[in-house]
Amino acid sequence: MEEKEKPARPYVVIIEDDNFLRSLILQKFDLEGFEIIGAPNGREGIERITERKPDILLLDLLLPDINGFEVLEYIKENDSMRGIPILIVSNLGSAEDMGKAQKLGAEHFLIKANTSTMEIVEKVREILSEGKKA
Repeated sequence: MEEKEKPARPYVVIIEDDNFLRSLILQKFDLEGFEIIGAPNGREGIERITERKPDILLLDLLLPDINGFEVLEYIKENDSMRGIPILIVSNLGSAEDMGKAQKLGAEHFLIKANTSTMEIVEKVREILSEGKKA
């Protein structure tokens, strides 16, 4: 009997400097069937997305070295990265911050303080399924 090839797990990169939150999200996504890798800062995050283009990027805006806006600028300027769906998961939720992030290519936003890890997973599934319809 032939073994069926398992479908590829969606590949997610999360750039989040809060070690506890990053660890929780990594565990939840792994349990939910995603392949996920984390980065504690913008510089490492850029390395991760350069090594292997993710199916989606989860991005905090407040980071210790290269902030989330600078990561967005990097992606926007890099042709091979432009199509990556980006979900901002941050406590920066002002209209100005969201507008700036949107201008740089982020289309989806969640406020950390108001969102559970399961809600983040559900939002990622929604974004990825929308991408398959297009």
